Amino acid sequence: MSQLNPPSNTLVRRAVADEAPFIARVLYQAFVEFEGQYTPAAFAATTPTSDQIQKRWSEGPVWVTAQGDRLVGTISAIPKSEGLYIRSMAVLPAARGHGIGHLLLQAVEQFAIMQGFQRMFLSTTPFLTAAIRLYERFGFHRSNADPHELLGTPLFGMVKLLEPAVRAA
Repeated sequence: MSQLNPPSNTLVRRAVADEAPFIARVLYQAFVEFEGQYTPAAFAATTPTSDQIQKRWSEGPVWVTAQGDRLVGTISAIPKSEGLYIRSMAVLPAARGHGIGHLLLQAVEQFAIMQGFQRMFLSTTPFLTAAIRLYERFGFHRSNADPHELLGTPLFGMVKLLEPAVRAA
């Protein structure tokens, strides 16, 4: 399956704040095909501006996926008392189906485990079916946790329980 075989020039790394304009562009390009299914306010929240993304570095880690010198994906997380919250995962449409989303989730999971989190959680919309399948294959399952909508667009939660990191003796 191609999902686990991304191109050899694919690298997931922590993003730097100077990449905020590129991250904003990736988010917009990844979600614009679904714009009509969001309320205008929810679409704006899903595709934040570069300035809004700049503020994320004070909230938690941000990662990008690069293929050569081109950014093709992003994900960010926010540490919370109930676990590590994943937000704004996006892969450019032309780069989907090659395991990039899986690589992004692996990076976040590795971070979560190393930081001692026992669970990761996220919110998604029912119409992002390919993303939902990816989350389920990665071990997430639906939860009844809030929120159930984002500015008038329906949401549901998903959670993944984590195994603690094994410490070397």
